[in-house]
Amino acid sequence: MKRIQLLVLAMCVAGFVQGCDNQSSGTANGPAQKKLRLAFVGASTDDYWSIVRLGCDMAVKQLGDVDLAFRFPANRSPDEQEEIVNKLVADGVDGVAITPIDADKQTEFLNGIAEKTLLVCVDSDATKSKRVCYIGADNVAAGAKAAELLKAALPQGGKIFLFVGYTNAQNAVDRIQGIKNALAGSNIQIMDTLADGTKSDIAQNNAAEVLKNNPDVAGMVGLYAYDGPAILTAVRSAGKAGQVKIVCFDENADTLAGIAAGNIVGTVVQRPFQYGLQSILRMDRQLRGDKTQLAAGKIEVPTQVITKDNIVAFQNEMKVLLLKQEQQQ
Repeated sequence: MKRIQLLVLAMCVAGFVQGCDNQSSGTANGPAQKKLRLAFVGASTDDYWSIVRLGCDMAVKQLGDVDLAFRFPANRSPDEQEEIVNKLVADGVDGVAITPIDADKQTEFLNGIAEKTLLVCVDSDATKSKRVCYIGADNVAAGAKAAELLKAALPQGGKIFLFVGYTNAQNAVDRIQGIKNALAGSNIQIMDTLADGTKSDIAQNNAAEVLKNNPDVAGMVGLYAYDGPAILTAVRSAGKAGQVKIVCFDENADTLAGIAAGNIVGTVVQRPFQYGLQSILRMDRQLRGDKTQLAAGKIEVPTQVITKDNIVAFQNEMKVLLLKQEQQQ
């Protein structure tokens, strides 16, 4: 276990150095700086955000002169998320990193926030807003990786269905586009995309209805973290585990267990730890005068494909990160 911990910590440090070239802590060899107040507002209560928070906490520890408010809506509601942000801005935070739940609906709101404080989008973008920068995956490329998993699992082609919380969220739009691009010219047909409002029970019901009404369905893709386990439950209940090929996104524990059991082909995982780490570090530097930190407008963090071949090593890394997060609470 100690070897694994050292390995993961080394990976975290390597990611930190690579993403924030030659940045110092800002406290050594210089006068005391103003203590910044930064906020990170996630999209839901999923375990995924625990890893994001771990990255934020490590950045705060590294910097030593930042107070962090980490918040998320209990019901993954855009209105609730906006209420949280409004309160943070009213309280005088210096910068906000946010994962917009519905980018189109929230664009005007985000523009208003950008006029009052530093605004960065993380994990899912709002390209029409005045946010300074997006930090996260290239979701078009991530969608293409999911499509490659499908093509390997369905060499003869077949009908597939996509499942997602909101079809108009930017990360969903991009992932779907990536899947479509990579499947072009293949014998795999996307029959429909079903939205569930980020409700796991609705996602499961959607999957059950697809299985009931489409006995020839060959594959299902869960675009959000909870979609994979919801689809897997429906497929198992229908007695089609292993027969219907499932591809997912993110590292939900049930998704990983499904991969280990051979019931899920694979999942495309992001780097939520790096999302938290990079957002706080870069906002701090930006606010202290280093305008190069967010100048690119988009900072892409690579994704990784997890299959049965590398599931054990990945699960071990996850356990270490989650254990570290618990120890810091």
